[in-house]
Amino acid sequence: MTDASLPKPRSELGEILYHLARDPLGLAGLIIVLAILASAVLAPWIAPYDPVALNVPDRLQGPSVAHLMGTDQLGRDTFSRVIWGGRVALQVALPTIGGAIFFGLILGMIAGYGPRWLDNLIVLLFDTIRSFPTVMFALAVVALVGPSLNTVILVIMVTSIPTYGRVVRTLTQSLREAEFITAERALGASTARIMGVHLLPNVLGPLAVLAAMDIPTVVGLEAGLSFLGMGVKPPTPSWGSLLNDGYNLIRNTPWLIIAGGIPLILTTVGFTFLGEALRDVVDPKLRGKGGK
Repeated sequence: MTDASLPKPRSELGEILYHLARDPLGLAGLIIVLAILASAVLAPWIAPYDPVALNVPDRLQGPSVAHLMGTDQLGRDTFSRVIWGGRVALQVALPTIGGAIFFGLILGMIAGYGPRWLDNLIVLLFDTIRSFPTVMFALAVVALVGPSLNTVILVIMVTSIPTYGRVVRTLTQSLREAEFITAERALGASTARIMGVHLLPNVLGPLAVLAAMDIPTVVGLEAGLSFLGMGVKPPTPSWGSLLNDGYNLIRNTPWLIIAGGIPLILTTVGFTFLGEALRDVVDPKLRGKGGK
């Protein structure tokens, strides 16, 4: 399909889809992401078996018509566990990224637009949180309170807030002295109106790009904690627990570790391609180059 055959966008969403359609990697990333989301949402209807149902006589089978990805050491259908594991991964990633964006947005805008002393205080808070390595901090918290889905979400969300907060702070500081903001202040606009009407729309685009890039990281962290036995509790299916089972049984069958690794690779590739394409749309300089 040529660029000339594509319909001209009439809205912001249409413009994003228009640019994605012109970018093969961006379009491939969008398709992969939509497939992952659809499989997670439709897991009860797509998965052919109960992911926790035991069938010991059929343990450690290879791929077949009955079991597309074989079975694990307890006879559970691996394909069903992969599908439901995607649901668990997104149940961690989406609330984590959403919460990090929400609190990072609030703190970052306050730091970027507020007085200097408040900016220094919030930056100190960001630096304090970031001084703890995410994985080590997560392992320490999980060891204290026990492994659970909510614990994983809370720990990763807290450690992700400074990343979004710093981006918002930088963007806010660069925009607060812009001519249109100065004009609004001269006209008597309140701080709440300036931050909500003029600053907020200008920082959401870069945050969306950053979120798309961070989702694979969060999914990987959840899988890593589950691999170490510090994530979701068994028998809940998780890509990390699949990798752990595959690692322990690598001499008996390679299919478990392959089944656990493929969705992680696809998630990383899909969201990375989509994030790169969204960056080209959001960044005015790159968009200008693309239009030449």
